[in-house]
Amino acid sequence: MSTPRRRSTTGLRRFLDLEQQRAWMQGKAKPRDAEERAESLELRLRYVAKYEKLLRRPQVPEVLAVLRRYGRDCIPIPLMTERHYWSVSCLPSTPGKALVRVNASWMELFALYADGEGIGANFLVHLSDFTADHSLDRDQVDEAFLERCVREPEDVGCFFPRGEDIFGVKVRGLASIRKFMATRRALRAIRAFNLTHMNRGRNAYQASHCYSLADHMLEG
Repeated sequence: MSTPRRRSTTGLRRFLDLEQQRAWMQGKAKPRDAEERAESLELRLRYVAKYEKLLRRPQVPEVLAVLRRYGRDCIPIPLMTERHYWSVSCLPSTPGKALVRVNASWMELFALYADGEGIGANFLVHLSDFTADHSLDRDQVDEAFLERCVREPEDVGCFFPRGEDIFGVKVRGLASIRKFMATRRALRAIRAFNLTHMNRGRNAYQASHCYSLADHMLEG
């Protein structure tokens, strides 16, 4: 009688079991990360010119401040999973003219854009985390909650990317972006979406990882 083959472990489950992931998502635990950082010098050098171009933009202090917070609060064990399970791109060539973009698996997680002299952010989350009844009904989006997550109601908007349980939140201005990321329910939703896609396997955007930007994300 043959022994059934065990399914190989993929994604973050290689490092953290589901209970550990859930504890991190809920803010109850901070998993132990790697002590050292693995790095590709060739890849670092590839995006130095783009990074230096970004540094000439007036929005760069705000961009780097938000990236530090995102790396600290929104990605589990970032040192251990850098590039292979998440990546950050500098001035990506995809439509939309993002200044920076964070990806995992095949999915965009987060992006920052120029908004005049300031910045705007796109957060990708699960729709069910932002509906009043936790359903997938777009008409049930909890707009009152979204407005409470930012400084001014006009600082927040939404969009619907392709996918059954995917929701996009647009936030304008550094103060509102910070408030959104500091709101417990919103932060938990960001973490939940990131866990979903980091668990899907290796990051498809490894080749566009900008180590110079990641330096700031790993400072926290």
